[in-house]
Amino acid sequence: MNALPIPLDWAQLDASARRSALRRPADTQTADLRAQVTALLQDVRTRGDEALREYTLRFDGVALDEFAVSDAELAAAGAALSPGEAAAIARAIATITRFHEAQIGVPLSVETAPGVRCERIDVPIGSVGLYVPAGTAPLPSTAIMLAVPARIAGCPRRVMCTPPRRDGNADPAVLFAALACGVTTIYKLGGAQAIAALAYGTPSMPPVDKIFGPGNAWVTAAKQLAAADSAVAIDLPAGPSEVLVISDGSSPTEFVAADLLAQAEHGADAQVVLVTDSRRHALETVQALERQLSNLPRQDIARRALTGARVIQVSSIESAFEVSNEYAPEHLILHLPAPRRWLPLVRNAGSVFLGRYTPESLGDYCSGTNHVLPTGGHARAYSGLGVADFVKRITIQEATAEGLRALGPVAIALARLEGLEAHARAVDVRLSALAARAAS
Repeated sequence: MNALPIPLDWAQLDASARRSALRRPADTQTADLRAQVTALLQDVRTRGDEALREYTLRFDGVALDEFAVSDAELAAAGAALSPGEAAAIARAIATITRFHEAQIGVPLSVETAPGVRCERIDVPIGSVGLYVPAGTAPLPSTAIMLAVPARIAGCPRRVMCTPPRRDGNADPAVLFAALACGVTTIYKLGGAQAIAALAYGTPSMPPVDKIFGPGNAWVTAAKQLAAADSAVAIDLPAGPSEVLVISDGSSPTEFVAADLLAQAEHGADAQVVLVTDSRRHALETVQALERQLSNLPRQDIARRALTGARVIQVSSIESAFEVSNEYAPEHLILHLPAPRRWLPLVRNAGSVFLGRYTPESLGDYCSGTNHVLPTGGHARAYSGLGVADFVKRITIQEATAEGLRALGPVAIALARLEGLEAHARAVDVRLSALAARAAS
């Protein structure tokens, strides 16, 4: 088999070879790509809908007069699905809603000193843009993952963008899922041009306050560049998908191989990593991959992804977690006995899947957690999407006269320590007034 390399012995690699082994297949943020995306963003910002039509024709192969999905197209979306498909979407929405409703924040109110109360409240972001990619396959699951927390957070304006098909319509499953989650404003726009429209606005669609959703290298770069160039915020770096599997050979090899292929079929730029302490298991998994690839409908895509895959042999499972934390995977699957006991060793991962009966597919679609996760090593500092990403946390403070007397001198001392006399006087003038009132 030429799709996967011979297992690498981690203990025999020096620091440079280890970095190379954990390097993603391609640098998705090349200077040339960023320059092209910058030019595209500026073009949409300048020419608006005219530029959007040109890019939609060039990249999606369809000429559109109107980008907004019509009420008629929305109404027809449900009829395009079978009862079983509609029921599956409804069940997924229910489990994802249940998990995300549990994330609703409780207002915080604390008396930090006598007479001084500090509070924190959550306020929904006013306008959010939800980007649902298509690529080589439609993603109604992503529509659910974005729309459910936006609805729970109470964002008043929820706008979705998704690429049109060749027939000029949006994918009916995406529309059905969005409608079921309460999204009714949907635009047939994809790629970096959709991000530009959401960030800057055009005559046909107002801009949003924050953009959410995964995408390819162009979309990821567009989000980052638009956020640096405008007032729009973005959720997290969510680019080409990836999985790292830690396995000791106790799970059936067919399970492990199936998990790797489930990730590889996402796209040619997906990354697949297996870390094991058993060379025999590594070789058997490679053989299982070949068997399963032979009848996989998307085997060509999966094979291209597997050319950048890694199989790493370590001396112990503890070492496997060191490798995983260094890589910081989007998805981490633990094919280990009693996997929960290993959780204290997990430091960097977007989402963790425990044991042989928890395939990543459950998290992708219906377990309840969100599948919009940090990629490219960003799990070192970023978390997966949740309700908290759709709200602003506003702090409040209130001091009584007693509270000002207690903490005012502290504020004055620190203000003068920093050389900010006006800050100090804003407190001192009030303390003086209180002292004069008490003396009268």
